[in-house]
Amino acid sequence: MKRFNAKIGWTALLLLALAFPYMAGNDYHLTVMSTAYIYAIATVGLNLITGYTGQFNLAHSGFMAVGAYTVGILTVDYGVPFWAAFALSGFVAAAIGVFVGLVSLRLKTHFFSIFTLCVGYIMFLLIEKWESLTHGTGGIVGIPAPESIGPLDFSEPRAQYYLVLFFLVASLWIMHRIVHSLLGRTFMAIRNSDDLAQALGIPLMRNKLLAFVLSVFFAGLAGGLYAGYVRFLGPGIAGVENTFDMTMYMLVGGIGTLLGPLLGAIGVPWLTQYLQVLQEYRFVVFGPVLVLLVIFLPHGIVGTWLNRQRRKAASPAPVAVAPVKEVSHA
Repeated sequence: MKRFNAKIGWTALLLLALAFPYMAGNDYHLTVMSTAYIYAIATVGLNLITGYTGQFNLAHSGFMAVGAYTVGILTVDYGVPFWAAFALSGFVAAAIGVFVGLVSLRLKTHFFSIFTLCVGYIMFLLIEKWESLTHGTGGIVGIPAPESIGPLDFSEPRAQYYLVLFFLVASLWIMHRIVHSLLGRTFMAIRNSDDLAQALGIPLMRNKLLAFVLSVFFAGLAGGLYAGYVRFLGPGIAGVENTFDMTMYMLVGGIGTLLGPLLGAIGVPWLTQYLQVLQEYRFVVFGPVLVLLVIFLPHGIVGTWLNRQRRKAASPAPVAVAPVKEVSHA
């Protein structure tokens, strides 16, 4: 019954997403939602290593930048078709993730996070200073849009929206398969206790590295989509503030859940859009709202709701007591 209700919920969300272009007031709304979907893909990847494996990677935006610059450099400087460059974006990020993970995952808790923060800053500096490769602070301009596939033309905002939505749905489906498999349970065992997982015979380093590489693969994929959608890249995409934004999406929606990062990545950008009328004061309003959410909903919106459902399911049902019949002594 619970699985049936979950399918109904996901189907309803998909139908709303499919109908959104017809409800949107203008192309700007499509741009906001498409960008939110791209960051949702990257956040889903961050959630795998942080929410399900318990390793807080602060270089995640750097790997997203690797995927984006892979597409930008190959298409603009070398004339590679977009789809060929996009196919490499996730794998290039994953390849770099192997080397970073082999070193960083030997550390635990906040030491791992501090190390990845340094790695992310090094990525940012390389993008900013290596002008012969990345074009430096001037950025890469004129990245081509995704080429048509048969009758499918992606030159219009609505078509680009559906293209990004397709990759988001595919990413969520793959992540669902991973999380609900034996591999996903292995990741969660490592998150709960390294020592206990090792005592059960789980190879920690191999599984942590696999989770890390899968995580940055999704980041690189999101970066490749971002490059083809925005068609301009600058060093700012590698800034650690983007990782903090994705972390905020997880915290608001519910870390360690599939739906939480998606809702956070969609809801928070729209909230900031509506607070733009306050200009520089919008963070004064948004900051306390986020603090209240963390205090009163520490597991996020989805996590809190799931915990309540588990408590309801675990609470014993009331026992019906049959009325006592009077016995006649006649």
